[in-house]
Amino acid sequence: MALALHPLAAAITYLNTHLIQMVLRDPAWNKQLSAADRRGLTALFWSHLNLYGRFELDMNRHLELDTAVAGPPQ
Repeated sequence: MALALHPLAAAITYLNTHLIQMVLRDPAWNKQLSAADRRGLTALFWSHLNLYGRFELDMNRHLELDTAVAGPPQ
């Protein structure tokens, strides 16, 4: 089971690298990033992933299920 995590980590690192390259190609982001920002870029971030299947529930917010099924109003 633990050996399956190696290809997963490699795939995530590849995807993160691709996402960083897309941002760096965008002229709008290129103007906003400083040299310190560029030095801080790394493909080894995991905060956008949910590897453990945990979900945060906000019981104060309702899901818009009617619009999701029917699509946008025409």
